[in-house]
Amino acid sequence: MLIVGIGGTTRAGSQTELALRAALSQAALLGAETRLFGGAELVGQPIYDPQDEGGRSSRGDLVEAVRAADGLIIASPGYHGSISGLVKNALDGLEDLRADERPYLDGRAVGLIVTAEGSQGAAGALAALRAIVHSLRGWPTPLGVCLNVGAPHEQDQARIALVARQVVEFAGK
Repeated sequence: MLIVGIGGTTRAGSQTELALRAALSQAALLGAETRLFGGAELVGQPIYDPQDEGGRSSRGDLVEAVRAADGLIIASPGYHGSISGLVKNALDGLEDLRADERPYLDGRAVGLIVTAEGSQGAAGALAALRAIVHSLRGWPTPLGVCLNVGAPHEQDQARIALVARQVVEFAGK
């Protein structure tokens, strides 16, 4: 079973990428193989242009990993009530999967994590991610995790572990 993580920010060691790494570590403990596309890899992705066939080769590793994935965990910072452009661009690039036998995220469990300075921005970004995953035919797990980075909570690690568990369990069915 392969679980692909997509997310992070342009800042190395961001709270978003740390949360994503924690979720992937939990998925690995549950027996899944994992692959991370963090901020450094996402920065190298070309801006999605539906008419640019040449950009596909630059997105190749990400698209091929998602194509092979049984599940995904997507983590984004909440910026102004929505997700970051970096994460949105990566998800837009999954348009390359449209003609596959299993198009887009069809049949894949998708766990969602959002980090933000405040609950309102995190909730808006989580709603945006859920809508995007539904549009890409994915199955968002029941639990989506919002982490208020301005007020750390002891429960954060347990919620991150639970979203990873849900992805692994749903992907294994």
